[in-house]
Amino acid sequence: MFTALLDTCVLWPSLQRNFLLSLAAEGMYRPAWSSAILEELEYHETEKLIRRGEQEDKAAARALFLIDQMRSAFDDAEIQGWEGLEGTYGLPDPDDEHVLASAVVAGAGAIVTHNTKDFPQSKVPNGIDVISPAKFAENTVELDPLQAFDAVVAIAERFGRKGPPVTTDDVLDTLVERYGMTSAVRIMRQAR
Repeated sequence: MFTALLDTCVLWPSLQRNFLLSLAAEGMYRPAWSSAILEELEYHETEKLIRRGEQEDKAAARALFLIDQMRSAFDDAEIQGWEGLEGTYGLPDPDDEHVLASAVVAGAGAIVTHNTKDFPQSKVPNGIDVISPAKFAENTVELDPLQAFDAVVAIAERFGRKGPPVTTDDVLDTLVERYGMTSAVRIMRQAR
């Protein structure tokens, strides 16, 4: 199965994360991340919740719960043993070395990130594409648009339980408006 390393920046916006992980839950690819990526995600999620008025301890608990849920749902996603490769690639931003090291250890075919410019192709080993989440979603959805649409249905059902009802079209519209996933959404809409 194709493995994609998901950078923190694509896991932090909740709907984008839910969509990408729902595609993985549908068996369309295997997600991968490192402990460093999960630590960054936990930190940013906690800070976001605090900015939204959550008490610090409750925000930290909710962020930790998210990380625990991700670890539980994708128990083979967290890559071990990447630390020895960190710092060996000469990336423009040394803070991105752990991402590339994790992708190499995972045997990933792609690094999914908004920061594609931080991973110059000359520094990335052959066989690893650096791709935006919108392009990754498009490529993944093209494999099986109906299966991808099932992921959107699951997202709509989950969100509807925690607040006002959300339709699949609401989810699709948001994927286009917030995350630029125009092509992926067009493919799913044509297939259903």
